[in-house]
Amino acid sequence: MSTNQIGLEKADMSAIIAKLNGLLSSYHMFYINVRGYHWNVKGEHFFTLHPQFEELYTALQIQIDEIAERILTLGGTPYHAYSDFTQHASIQEDKNVKDGNTCVKGVVTGLQALIEEQRQVSAAAAEADDQGSADLVDAYVQEQEKLVWMYNAFLG
Repeated sequence: MSTNQIGLEKADMSAIIAKLNGLLSSYHMFYINVRGYHWNVKGEHFFTLHPQFEELYTALQIQIDEIAERILTLGGTPYHAYSDFTQHASIQEDKNVKDGNTCVKGVVTGLQALIEEQRQVSAAAAEADDQGSADLVDAYVQEQEKLVWMYNAFLG
């Protein structure tokens, strides 16, 4: 039996690494969408949404780094090419969105997709006795569920 640097079986981790790389791809696509919302939002809620989107994409940068480092910890190589992100992401590009409510709806949709994907990663990680990966994404889910509630409250 061959184990990685943290004592988990290497064979068991290949599926988790693949799921984490898919999640990393989704995070990158969502990050790019949120940057676009930040740059392009217009309308009466500009002064509220512009800094809110900046706060969100700044948090996403940290989470992207943590996911990539978790992949490395498990002995994998994180995706780092845009072509990989587009191929493996569960989130699609959201281009040329300017209306504040439409931007917020895009944020909610993106967060919901991340939550769903992270629940799948967590279940697979728990099955493989990879508590570290499960804990990482579970913490994101809890935070993002609150954000979904808050953005939906904005929408009314």
